[in-house]
Amino acid sequence: MDRILQSLIDIVGEKAVSNHAEEIWYYARDPGVMPPHEPDYVVAPRTTEEVQRIVQLANRERIPIVPMGNGMALTGLVIPLKGGIVLDMKRMDRILEVNERGRYVIVEGGTSQGKLKSYLEDHYPHLRHSIPDAPAATTIAANVAIHGQGRLTQQYGFNSDMVTGLEVVLPTGEVCRIGSCSMGPYWFSKGPTLPDLSGLFLGWLGTTGIITKVGIRLYPRKKMRDVEIFVTDRDDLVADIVYRVTHTEMVEDITVWFQPKPLMFKDNNHITIYLTGDTDEELEFKRLMIWDALREFIDSKDGGFMSVQPLKPMLLEMPQRGIAAFADVPKGGGFEYSGPITLVDQYPMYAEKVKQLASKYNVVYAGTARIISGGHAMMFGISFAFNRADPDMIDRVRRAVHEATEFALDLGGIPWKPNIHEQKLAMERMDPNTLRLMKMIKQNLDPQGIMNPGNWEVG
Repeated sequence: MDRILQSLIDIVGEKAVSNHAEEIWYYARDPGVMPPHEPDYVVAPRTTEEVQRIVQLANRERIPIVPMGNGMALTGLVIPLKGGIVLDMKRMDRILEVNERGRYVIVEGGTSQGKLKSYLEDHYPHLRHSIPDAPAATTIAANVAIHGQGRLTQQYGFNSDMVTGLEVVLPTGEVCRIGSCSMGPYWFSKGPTLPDLSGLFLGWLGTTGIITKVGIRLYPRKKMRDVEIFVTDRDDLVADIVYRVTHTEMVEDITVWFQPKPLMFKDNNHITIYLTGDTDEELEFKRLMIWDALREFIDSKDGGFMSVQPLKPMLLEMPQRGIAAFADVPKGGGFEYSGPITLVDQYPMYAEKVKQLASKYNVVYAGTARIISGGHAMMFGISFAFNRADPDMIDRVRRAVHEATEFALDLGGIPWKPNIHEQKLAMERMDPNTLRLMKMIKQNLDPQGIMNPGNWEVG
C-alpha cells in the first residue's frame, strides 16, 4: 500500500478512501461532453478537521486536490484534470442550525438540496430555500460556489447572492470564516458592512478553497403557488413582455423557453410566470396585474395566455424533471449547454443562434432564459441533447457549445459554469489588469497550485 493512500486512511478511515478502478472510473467524468480524467485517490471526509488534514497532506506532497459536491455541473468542473485527490463531500451533510427569525440556515459542505428541502418541509413548513432545477442530490455548497440558480432567481438573484456566511479550508490548510460568523455566533451576513471576502471563493470553482459550511437565506413559503404561460411567436417582443411583467413586481420567477418538439411548442416563445400567495384573493390580484400589464400584446394578437392545466404538475415541481427528459430525446442520456449571462434585450439574437447551431451541427436543441434579479439580466441556456454512445454526436455538440460561447462573448455576455475552454476564451477577452489581480489572488491563496488545477489558470 502506497504512502499517500495510507496517510489518507489514517485521516478518515479505510472505508472512506479508495484507489480502486471502479470508484476511480466514476470520479473521472461527469454527464457532459468533457473527456474523462482519472484521479489517483478518492476520499470522503466527515469533518472540517479531516478536510484540513487532507489539504495539509496535499500541500506537503504537492498533490492536486479537487473538491466535489455531486458532480452535476455538466461542464467538467470537478473532473481531476491533473489527477490527484478527489474530495467527495457527501458525508459532510448535517443541517447545523436554522435561525427561524433571522431566516437563515447553516449546513455542511456536502448537504444536498433535497435534504434541506425535506427538513424544512418537516420542521419549518413556513420557510423555504431557493432550489435549482437540478437533481435533488445536488449540494448547496457546490451550487453557490458556481453561482447556481434557483427558484427565487427572478426576485433575488443567484443562489450565491443568498449566502450569509462561509467556513472555508484554505489551500494551505487554515480554516477561515467569512462574514458575520467571523465576528460572533451568528451567520446573518456574508459581508456588509465588513469587507466581503466571499468573492474570493464564490465563482472560483474550487480553486481557492474548500467550503465546509455555508449559511444561506431562507424565505417565506407562501401557502399557494401557481403558474401562467404567455406565448408569442415573435422573438423581438420577448424582452418587452418580460419587462412589463417584472415591472409589476408581482412574480416569484420567470423563465422563457422554446423547443422544436413536441410540435405544439414549435416556433413559439413560452414565458412561464410563477406566482405565490397566501390566499386565493392575493393570487388573483397578482394574476390580474400581470394580465393587465400584457393587455397590449393580447389586444394586438401578438401573444396570449395558454392553458397550463395538463402541464401544471410538471411546471410546479421543485426541482423540475423536464431537463432530464430533454437529455434523453436522442435516446442516449446526454445533455450539454452554454449558459451566458447577458441582457434580456439580446434574447432575439440568442434565440436565432440556437436554431442556427442546431441546424449546422445536426443536433437536438432547446433554448431557455431565466430572468435574474427582476430583469437585470438573464441566463440564456443554449442546450443540446446527445447520445452518449455516439462519439460523432458528442463531437458535434462540443463544437456547437464552443461556437455558442464565442458568440456570447462577442456580444458582451459572461459565461456561466464555464468549462476550461470557455474559461480560456473569457480570459482572452478580459482586461489585463483584471487578469493580473486574479493571478495575484490565486498565487497568494494557493502558492503550490494544488487546488482544482486546470480551472481559472491565469498564465
